[in-house]
Amino acid sequence: MESVPVDEDGAMQGEHAIQTTTALDGDGTVIAQARHLAGEFLTRVQTEHGLPVSQRAMDLTQLVVSELVTNARKYAPGPVLLDLRIAGDTVEVVVWDSDPVLPIARAADAGRVGQHGLEIVLAVCQGFELQREPVGKRITARIALLDDPGGAVAGRRPL
Repeated sequence: MESVPVDEDGAMQGEHAIQTTTALDGDGTVIAQARHLAGEFLTRVQTEHGLPVSQRAMDLTQLVVSELVTNARKYAPGPVLLDLRIAGDTVEVVVWDSDPVLPIARAADAGRVGQHGLEIVLAVCQGFELQREPVGKRITARIALLDDPGGAVAGRRPL
């Protein structure tokens, strides 16, 4: 894990982000590698920076990383970049791949087997963004570091 200056997306000038970035290339084992990296990152956030991270946040982050990296490996040729960073009271999971096509969550279908990854990610995240890049796309998912005391899913207020 490395500390790097925050870009204009992030915190105040002079602040440093807690983040790690890695390129994932190769066979299907990169998905497990990405999940492991996410768990190690959040463990270090707790031990080295003293930030609280709930077990739920740990589990959801690894789930989101797994789903996003799986989709990137499945639909885009070439490497995948995974960036994990702390932004306020959330962990941002950022995945870049070379395919410019933005994913779309499919309508609910109890009979459909598989292809529920984006639906799962949208259900557990506090925030989600898709952005086309000059090459490929970047997907950012934000997950609350702490459980909501009111029990709201993903830190959202019930409607």
